[in-house]
Amino acid sequence: MLDELLDNNRAWAEGIEARHPGFFRKLSRQQRPEHLWIGCADSRVPANEIVGLLPGELFVHRNVANIVTHTDFNCLSVIQYAVDVLKVRHIIVCGHYGCGGVAAALTNHKHGLIDNWLREIKDIYHRHETRFRLLDENRRLDLLCELNVAEQVKNVCHTTIVQDAWDRGQALAVHGWIYRIEDGLIRDLGKTITGKDQIEGIYRTVDPQPLPDAS
Repeated sequence: MLDELLDNNRAWAEGIEARHPGFFRKLSRQQRPEHLWIGCADSRVPANEIVGLLPGELFVHRNVANIVTHTDFNCLSVIQYAVDVLKVRHIIVCGHYGCGGVAAALTNHKHGLIDNWLREIKDIYHRHETRFRLLDENRRLDLLCELNVAEQVKNVCHTTIVQDAWDRGQALAVHGWIYRIEDGLIRDLGKTITGKDQIEGIYRTVDPQPLPDAS
């Protein structure tokens, strides 16, 4: 029943190899992307394609509504591998307008297990609630999609992984982007963070002071 997908795969691989002879042989020997993409699982937002990068050029993590939480060890493991092993120079948190997860968080309807995951977005709405009062439904959704990206950028920067990299002097920037499905274009939200001095003091990690000698 999936023969069409297998046929598509063969055609795709042949096309890549025709344009870039030896591509897959070279790809199998190394993985050196400079970018980590943290995006939504939405099928309409294929990370590599919308930024025009080939396989091997973008390390990718996707989940519902592009959320980064300090208890999600799946996402944190991806970030650690990207930063500590692959030495990526850029982490891109990319949301998208019209996100179904964000839209669900704007309602009080039950959706099942995912309601627990979307609590993070409800918290964002609650913190900025006054900004939504005069907006229509579409603009409310757009604004919450943008605020969600901004919050997840901060969450990435609050991790010990990213802050340890900065402490080592590793060049690393975290960016917040948003994609519009209707026109296929990405917008930079201007939320780039490149060091500890750009995050709130309470979230900055520091080396512990040595205990006084009791002898």
